[in-house]
Order: sequence, then C-alpha cells, then structure tokens
Amino acid sequence: MRDILDELSRWFDDGETFALATVVRTWKSSPREPGAAMAVSRSGEVVGSVSGGCIEGALYDIAGDVLADGRARTEVFRVTDDDAFGVGLTCGGTIEVFVQRVDAATYPEFPEVARRIGAGEPVAVVTDRESAGHRVVTLDGDDTDLEDEVRLRLSYGDSEVYVDEERAQIVEIFAPRPRMYVFGAIDFASALCTLGKFAGYRVTVIDARPVFATPARFPDADEVVVAWPHVFLESAPIDPTTVVAVLTHDEKFDIPLLERALRCEAGYIGAMGSRSTHERRVALLREAGLSADELGRLHSPIGLDLAARTPEETAVSILAEILVSTRGATGRSLAALRGPIHRVPAGRAARPADCPPAIDGVAAAL
Repeated sequence: MRDILDELSRWFDDGETFALATVVRTWKSSPREPGAAMAVSRSGEVVGSVSGGCIEGALYDIAGDVLADGRARTEVFRVTDDDAFGVGLTCGGTIEVFVQRVDAATYPEFPEVARRIGAGEPVAVVTDRESAGHRVVTLDGDDTDLEDEVRLRLSYGDSEVYVDEERAQIVEIFAPRPRMYVFGAIDFASALCTLGKFAGYRVTVIDARPVFATPARFPDADEVVVAWPHVFLESAPIDPTTVVAVLTHDEKFDIPLLERALRCEAGYIGAMGSRSTHERRVALLREAGLSADELGRLHSPIGLDLAARTPEETAVSILAEILVSTRGATGRSLAALRGPIHRVPAGRAARPADCPPAIDGVAAAL
C-alpha cells in the first residue's frame, strides 16, 4: 500500500470511498510480493497493481461488489503453468488477495496509519478477515500476545504481510523506509537520488559545501544536509538495511568517512573513483587501522559493469550493485540461470507450504 498511499490519502480526505485489494499470500511464482495493493474508487479510478496482468481485471469487478455491499472478501487466484497467462500470472502460481471497502466509517484509523507511514514511524495494522475491523499497533502500544509479536517484527525493521490463521487476522507491517545516504552533491548524486527514491529508499544527500548542497539541486532527496560527511555519519541512524554511497572521490572527505562507515552495520558501502583512486584509498584506510575484513566490505569502484557513461546510467549501475549485494543475488542474466526468478528475500520466512491445489484459470473465493 505504501507506493499508492499519497493517492489513497487524497481520496480519503476528499470523502471518496474506495475498495482496497491487498496481496496477503503467494505460492510459487508471483510478480508482486505480499503487501502489493490496488485500489478502485467509487468513481471507477484505479491506482496500483497486484500482478501486472489480468488479475487486475477480475479484481476491478470484485472491487465493485465490495463497494456495493461493503462486505470484505478474500479471493484466491490459482492456476496451472499452462493457464497462467490467462489470469495474469507470469507462470503457474497462486495469489491470495484481501479486498475491503475504505471510508471514514469502515476504516476511521486510516488517516493515522497514513500519517505514521508517511512520517517513517513503524506501524502495523491488524485486520479481522470477517468484520474488516482494524487495530493499529505501534512499538509503544498496549500489550496483547499478538501485539507483542507484531512489535517484535516492527523492531526488526522489515515491512511484510502475514496471515494469522488462528485468529483469522491479516497483519500488515509498515517499517520505515530503508535509508540511503549519498555523500557528495554532484550530478551523479542527483541521478542516484531519483533512482533511490524510486526503489523505496529514504534518500539523504550530504555535503560540506552549502553552495552545492541545496534542495533545489536535489528535488528527489528526502533531505539535504550541509555537514562534513564523517561528522554526519557519527550520529546518523544506521542499520543493516542502510546504504552508504560515497560519490565525493576527495580524500579529505572520503578517508575519515569510509573509516567510520566500514566499521558500522550498513548493509552496503560503495565509493566512486578510478582503480588507482581505489588502490590509494585502500592503502590510506589500511594505515588508519582497518582490517582486511572491514576493507572487504567496500564496493569500489562503485557499481556493476554496465558500460555506464552518463550520471543516469551510472546510477542504474550503482543501484543494480546495491540490489545484488543486499539481496544475495548473482547479477547474471536470468536467461543464463535456472530455478525460481522470484526468490525469498534474506531473513524473511519462506512462503507458506500449504498451497491450494491448482485449478484451471479460476478465481475462487475462500
């Protein structure tokens, strides 16, 4: 829901009732992970996507039914490989979707949920599958057994959706967006800001030069900070989902910054520069006392070999390396590989094993 939240908030504020369809479980191959959402307004406008195929067409009709009678529904789309294309799956698989009506009467908590997500505050929504009633859970909320479990997951900082079968509830966890710190107010940084935001990061640009570090030059950045890079990093929030991209290629900034970055728990640390710059940089960092393991965390020269030239192409190269590094991927052409295309992200539980049996191109309600 996060990626269509602005539009949903506008509808809600304007008094527009809408049906919200959310992927809650998938089996086998699926283009979108649990949490993907699509909404249909009473006026017939559509935002979002749950599969990238004909499931959207079926859900549009189901959304109309939900808007008409107000009754929440769980729909299961399940197909064989041969019939997958007919219902919009890229190959055989199953998608379970929960569809509910949203307005001030059915979901009065929605503005608070939207505010917390927009502000980067961890929040979870527990939805009863029968009544479609909602309960908002925060890290400082009241205690129940379920909420303790939800708060534990929130503290891990991972957004996810899971189904509590015993309580007949759907739990949507909205952790804060992962952080991307881009050091160096240059044109390459501007391009990386655009792609980083597109990929779901909260992007901060940091540079010690106020004439270059301005919001006008980085309109896609969530924040532009004028500070010495290493000073900023000493107090900046960092966790294993954090990306550190050093684009300054200036030793007076890079060395003290990387000395600190390579000793923190950021999930990706990359630095721009030529191979000779990298060799000198490593030598200076080694003199500063960094170990071989710490230096081994540095991605430099930054990015994958895509023959990138422009700032925009270079940003694609950098983001591709970030995905390879943080997702445990190979970076190779999919045509040269075998096995599932959509893998379970590191640290996330595997998809449920109790997959319903495949049926030929049928959308069935549970």
